[in-house]
Amino acid sequence: MIVFSFYLFATCVIAAGLFTVISRNPVHSVLWLILAFLSSAGLFVLLGAEFVAMLLIIVYVGAVAVLFLFVVMMLDVDFAELKAEMARYMPLALLIALVILMQFVMAFGAWESNAAAEGLRTQVTDPGVSNTAALGLILYDEYILLFQLAGLILLVAMIGAIVLTLRHRVDVKRQNVIDQMMRDPATAMELKDIKPGQGL
Repeated sequence: MIVFSFYLFATCVIAAGLFTVISRNPVHSVLWLILAFLSSAGLFVLLGAEFVAMLLIIVYVGAVAVLFLFVVMMLDVDFAELKAEMARYMPLALLIALVILMQFVMAFGAWESNAAAEGLRTQVTDPGVSNTAALGLILYDEYILLFQLAGLILLVAMIGAIVLTLRHRVDVKRQNVIDQMMRDPATAMELKDIKPGQGL
């Protein structure tokens, strides 16, 4: 059953990835991408990494892929123009794909399996310790400093992206909270005596 599940999930990942690339409708591409994520999560469960599998479903399927889907459905993008632009760079893309394929062939040709790899895959963590607990001990005990530094780097990157994309336009009315709080009602309002039948 495990072998059948592995081949089923692996086939789904390869087929979904292929249809993600070749689908003409971008909404269908996102749906195929979601299927690829779910199948990859199934492979992680078979490997004993249930935490990574749930993380893949929650983060990528629940947030990233759904965000892609909403952006594709809400934006009015001229896909015919995009495909025309892609056709211009097709020779360069094929050359890069050929180089990557050659690198994969060289890597797999020189790759040798370790005799102890099968035993390490069957027993990822110590007996009595779940995968999630072992991952938490590694992140928050042994590598806590590096984990916090990674979060700090991401925070700085987010602030930098906000600063770089922030544009102050002078022709836009902006809200000044301090002026609104410090305003004087006596000077903020002006009472006018309007005669009957006369407009402002």
